[in-house]
Amino acid sequence: MSLAAPPRTRRRTRRTRALAVGAALLIAGAVATTGGSAVASPGAEASAGAGERSTAREAAALTGTAKLYRSLGDDITFTFDAHLAAEDTDDPSKATGTFRFSHYLNGEGASAEVEVDCLVTGGKVAVVSGVITESDLEGAKGERVGVTVHDLGRKDRLGYSWASTGSPADQGPLPKCVSSAPFESVKAGTGDFRVLPWEPKL
Repeated sequence: MSLAAPPRTRRRTRRTRALAVGAALLIAGAVATTGGSAVASPGAEASAGAGERSTAREAAALTGTAKLYRSLGDDITFTFDAHLAAEDTDDPSKATGTFRFSHYLNGEGASAEVEVDCLVTGGKVAVVSGVITESDLEGAKGERVGVTVHDLGRKDRLGYSWASTGSPADQGPLPKCVSSAPFESVKAGTGDFRVLPWEPKL
């Protein structure tokens, strides 16, 4: 499940490659999140028609889907639909939603679905975590994983909590909203991630 483990890590052993393939845990079907959630622009309020009260934008969000770039042709996809409601601005652990990831190469790999349990965004960077609820990677179900996204338009970057271990099943206990630096890059033309900045009252 080293899903997105760095290429050199994946090449070390056949086992590591298999882990890498599983790590990208994401189900293509859940990609509905890509253009799904309607998120108001930062700081803006959506005004309804006369007689209807206006609604404030949500506190933070991470949405979208894209594939990661790999020179060997690995198919690694991440999809996010994570949100923090306006009323929960002071508690990122009340974030809701799901994210999915998958990693396949030469017909082998794995995928997983994650239930969000924390979301923190700052500017165009987001860190989301959650517990794996479904996966065909042995030992991954029930593990918490974290992902970092840097929203750079069409040149987004991404990192994940199992970067140093090669697999979510091997990383050990993880606190909420913890991940690695976004060292991976998105493959051009495969999608886009969108981050809604969190603006807590500090």
